[in-house]
Amino acid sequence: MADKPAWLRPHGRPWIRGPGRVAFENPWIRVSEFDAVAPTGRPARYGLVGFKNFAIAVLPIHDDGAVTLVGQHRLPFADYSWEIPEGGGPVDVDPLESARRELAEETGLQAAHWREVMQVQLSNSVTDELAFGFVATGLSEGAGGHHKDATEDLAIARPPFREALAAAIDGHLKDVLTVAMLLRAYHMAHEGAFPDALARAMLG
Repeated sequence: MADKPAWLRPHGRPWIRGPGRVAFENPWIRVSEFDAVAPTGRPARYGLVGFKNFAIAVLPIHDDGAVTLVGQHRLPFADYSWEIPEGGGPVDVDPLESARRELAEETGLQAAHWREVMQVQLSNSVTDELAFGFVATGLSEGAGGHHKDATEDLAIARPPFREALAAAIDGHLKDVLTVAMLLRAYHMAHEGAFPDALARAMLG
């Protein structure tokens, strides 16, 4: 990783986390409240959603430049969402292993080539959720087929990369990892990070 420029250095004092109380817990999250001291020195009560899994996102790019997306109803916003394959991976498991599993479970695909291209913090003011993003290429149908979660009713789409990117830019795709990964892949294609034939198929 390149050295950070000077402007990226932190300033001031960090938050100080004091004693905490667990308000709610299930197999996926823990909601806690902490007595804390803000960087300004003022006392504060801070609510934190702690995640027991990493967020895993996979952008599958086919040799013809198309991408595979999955569609499903989402409860929090009561809407329908088209997304790249995503899910959770235990924090004690290599994120790449979880990414391979998610791709197979949600799409039935397997990939010959994997590249981690992103580590991001999701909503870092109230959660500690960390996401890993992977690009998967050299795609083929897996021998095992789909093994979706019992609560998932998924649809599959395979739009051209540019069409998916335009949908994200136009606001039709709202899942932040999907938007970020499509933009990251667009940058990679322009910067020569993909084989020439694949980049041409994506951007053509």
